[in-house]
Amino acid sequence: MTSVPLAARHGVGAAEAAPTPAARTAGLRKAYGDTIAVDGVDLLVPEGAVLGMLGPNGSGKTTTIRMLLGLTAPTAGTVEVFGRPMPDAAAEVLPFVGALVEGPGFHPFLSGRENLLRCAMAEPLLPGRAGQRQLRLAVDDALERVGLGHAATRRYRGYSLGMKQRLGLAAALLVPRRMVVLDEPTNGLDPAGTREVRQVVAQLHAAGTTVVVSSHLLSEIEATCTHVAVMNRGSLVAQGELADLLDAGTPTLEVSTPDREAGLDALRAAGVAARAEPGGLLVELTGTDAPSAVATLVRAGVAVHEARRRRTGLEELFARLTEDER
Repeated sequence: MTSVPLAARHGVGAAEAAPTPAARTAGLRKAYGDTIAVDGVDLLVPEGAVLGMLGPNGSGKTTTIRMLLGLTAPTAGTVEVFGRPMPDAAAEVLPFVGALVEGPGFHPFLSGRENLLRCAMAEPLLPGRAGQRQLRLAVDDALERVGLGHAATRRYRGYSLGMKQRLGLAAALLVPRRMVVLDEPTNGLDPAGTREVRQVVAQLHAAGTTVVVSSHLLSEIEATCTHVAVMNRGSLVAQGELADLLDAGTPTLEVSTPDREAGLDALRAAGVAARAEPGGLLVELTGTDAPSAVATLVRAGVAVHEARRRRTGLEELFARLTEDER
């Protein structure tokens, strides 16, 4: 696959010239002796998407992320990021990728700002020691962005777990990135910190940055992600746009009505499957559509107070995809 050299691109503004998808794997496999951590994963990360990676502990999420970033070489299969092979092109690709993987690691006796300044001096897209003012501006901006401006001078060893997570996130955001990879970014955060991470992800998405988020918090994935990849036992069991996956089950219509028995009789006479629920009816839309079902009820004189589509919740989808085979 051909691509524009990454050395000519700086930050998110060059993303339009990049190939689509932002990252992909084919037949990805990782074995540690007799243990298969990842097996046959064909992952696709669309450019500009917010992809949520879900799976039980030990499902292979972090190992897959490490292979995406060139931190671990695959046993078999291929990895491409921005159309370039990984890990061979890691030096070319990684300056345009921000990552927080398996928790941050910093010097305990340095302050948050001092730790971040050391990270900034190692950033290929920043001027190094020759541009101290620019480095400090980048550091201060990243600290404020993750809500650590007030604690910038405190030693890292005195940070809480949530503050350490924030500092790791700040390191990933020192310069504009084309892709940001966050492995459990809300680990240790209180609800306010979780909301701030959600806002950061939304800002990155609005700027056109591709974001990959691994998380156990299904509510956060549902609130922030455009796409989902679900892993189980080292395999990719589902991937695609979140809305499509949630709509993939049997479409149903919730009808609020006090006339449940009359409603059931009318729908069944019309050949429409339905069942009674507290407060109304649940109508299956396999052989009909919502307007027709409502019209059937109205013609039968059934009072319809409200009707709305019911989508499969992410928790229900996740449970269905990852439950153990019996």
